[in-house]
Amino acid sequence: MTQYPLPPPGSAAVERRSAGPFLTRVTYVRPDGSRVRWSSRAHRKHASLLSRARADGDHLLWAPHRASWWIAILFAIGSLCFVVAPLPFFLELVGGDADGMVFFVGSVFFTTAAALQWLETVNADRGPVGHRTRRFRLVRWEPRRIDWWSSGIQLIGTVYFNVTTFRALSTALDSSSYDPLVWRPDAVGSVCFLVAGYLAFVEVAGGLRRLPAWTLEGAIVSVNFFGCVAFGVSALAAYVLPSTGALADATVANAATSIGALAFLVGSVLLLPEGVQTQPGQ
Repeated sequence: MTQYPLPPPGSAAVERRSAGPFLTRVTYVRPDGSRVRWSSRAHRKHASLLSRARADGDHLLWAPHRASWWIAILFAIGSLCFVVAPLPFFLELVGGDADGMVFFVGSVFFTTAAALQWLETVNADRGPVGHRTRRFRLVRWEPRRIDWWSSGIQLIGTVYFNVTTFRALSTALDSSSYDPLVWRPDAVGSVCFLVAGYLAFVEVAGGLRRLPAWTLEGAIVSVNFFGCVAFGVSALAAYVLPSTGALADATVANAATSIGALAFLVGSVLLLPEGVQTQPGQ
């Protein structure tokens, strides 16, 4: 397991910011006195084998050569599915089977985007300058990186959403079968999203007790974390009570799902301008 990030050749770190055991920002001074600033999220989004910008610049709405662009588009489509599917009028319009399929399709888009985000993370350059990654990797063991944990846990959470939405297509609303088969993976997926969203929030904030600055990336992690909390509320309200055989609160479950997904949709759209920002300090 190599050091991450690796400093620019001949430079020395003069400022560091950490969140618990995770380094989130560092400033290096080169021998000529110039400074290079590195931050975890900005580096991953602009200096990954899968998400490097073109020398002539990238278009805001069309940059299919970057994984970060695809992550934004796929998360947006998946979020839109979860915004629409819980709405009562949509259920009445398309019927229960089609509505359940929209949930499942949305979860597949989530998983595809999360998988790309994982690959973007493990293929990030080893340092801000002079340490380009050239070999594609599917996995990498880097538990000292906060984004490694965040992207990995989020990917696991999306897989649990695949399971819960697929099983919901054919499982009757009965606590003896619905809770262990459908609700339990939904609850686990929601917990994974909460943990991953919090780690992404802390990554940008730069500390466990800090709030992120009012920047584009700060807005993205804030709105996404709000969406994770809303999904958690939805999971609690979707528990099937053994005494009645009905959801604890169907209205809250549906509303929280739509609200959380709307927050994810906003966060996904904001990923597009983030992808074309100039990485600071380079």
